[in-house]
Amino acid sequence: MTVIMLWAHTRSISTAFLRMMIERGDVLVLHEPLIALTELGEVPVPTPEGGSVPARTEKEFLELVTSLSRVRPVFVKDVFDYRYEYFYDHPDEIAGITHTFLVRHPRQTISSHYAMKPTVTSQEIGYERQYELFEAAWAATGRKPLVIRSERLVSDPVSVVESFCAYAGLPFLPHSLRWSPGERPEWQRYRAWHIDAIHSTGFSGHRNDYAVTVDNNALLKSYYDHHYPFYELLVQHAD
Repeated sequence: MTVIMLWAHTRSISTAFLRMMIERGDVLVLHEPLIALTELGEVPVPTPEGGSVPARTEKEFLELVTSLSRVRPVFVKDVFDYRYEYFYDHPDEIAGITHTFLVRHPRQTISSHYAMKPTVTSQEIGYERQYELFEAAWAATGRKPLVIRSERLVSDPVSVVESFCAYAGLPFLPHSLRWSPGERPEWQRYRAWHIDAIHSTGFSGHRNDYAVTVDNNALLKSYYDHHYPFYELLVQHAD
């Protein structure tokens, strides 16, 4: 049984990581199902027979994904625009999951998030929720979750992905580090957020410039001041 969760915050290059997992071809990949469940009230979960069944609660989602993982490894990527209460409150039910975390420096992340959503709240930035779940996953599993820095993923993808595969119990497949650009059906609901991933062919170090930043906007600076300590707590566990 293999369920691998990649817990990221929004604007952390997590969609490129998911695209790499799709390129592998040996893992069933789910893109932000918990966001869909929270916003829509249900999310389709694939079945071993090739169909799908709806999950209407986080508990149902976990049960369905766990059952599916007995047939094929499952990789799930989600972000912390919301707090997924069931995962925090039921340690026994997340103890069998392989938990990994992707984290990017908040200076660039916050500016990017604001550029996409000017109404973003401090909680939606996500580092506090992310660190809280990191601690919950470590306590539940007895194994320190893997923490990946986005900057290192971009600068040295081979080493980072090799380490991820070793931690997750997957073979390292070098071909997965390059892919063809293009649309993905799972990205369509929030397509504008995934333009960089749509045009990507691998992990890129390109940085966008933003007019509103933590250096010239008091609200964003307050977000940065709140979340930076949680970022520091996370990255001290990164390789």
